[in-house]
Amino acid sequence: MKIGILQCDDVRQDLQPAHGNYPAMFEQLLHHADRELELVFYRALDGELPSEMDECDAYMTTGSRFSVNDDLPWIPPLLDFIRTLYANQKKLVGICFGHQLIAKALGGDVIQAPQGWGVGVATHSLLALPRGVNGAATVPESLSLVVSHQDQVVTLPQNSVVLAGSDFCPYAMMQVGEHFLGIQGHPEFSKPYSRDLMLARKDILPAEVLDHGLTSLEKPVDSERVTRWMLDFLQDA
Repeated sequence: MKIGILQCDDVRQDLQPAHGNYPAMFEQLLHHADRELELVFYRALDGELPSEMDECDAYMTTGSRFSVNDDLPWIPPLLDFIRTLYANQKKLVGICFGHQLIAKALGGDVIQAPQGWGVGVATHSLLALPRGVNGAATVPESLSLVVSHQDQVVTLPQNSVVLAGSDFCPYAMMQVGEHFLGIQGHPEFSKPYSRDLMLARKDILPAEVLDHGLTSLEKPVDSERVTRWMLDFLQDA
């Protein structure tokens, strides 16, 4: 399977020596699950998008420091591309910023959440599994992933199903139609990267949020499980 990764940001320069940039994170995550995957990266943040929708079998979007509501020249064409994918029933998994892009592109609403920053490891109740997930006789009760966001989806697009959520983030994972999957968390982020990112943002994170986020890194995460779900979803006919 050939997956196009729509890159919506770069990792901070001061953190790249230890943790790499987004392409390295996604290569490590996805090739750990399936060495046969072909990954193609498009720098959407520089206006680079596939010239044809069928250049890849399926697509994924990365997170971003930006908001989907920012007035940036590369965001409207990206939203249009997402609408084109949806209209043509092309598979897409949106992660964090990408999750919010899906909502905004298809008529939902995204705002800076009044409950503030979500950082560290967040645990959500798991309500259902994405389409095509194999080898799961029962649905686990909860799902934990590294998170890093201020914005949240507050109104779902039409034809959406909530797969996971919590009081803090009610729409943490959603499926839209049969071909789009949105995940607020970051399966590609390691806990060491999460720690360093929080410390790099200590001047903008409230002290109690930073303390809670750092402490939460003691919890296990479900990154490998979620990665398998994402690939099952993308491969499901």
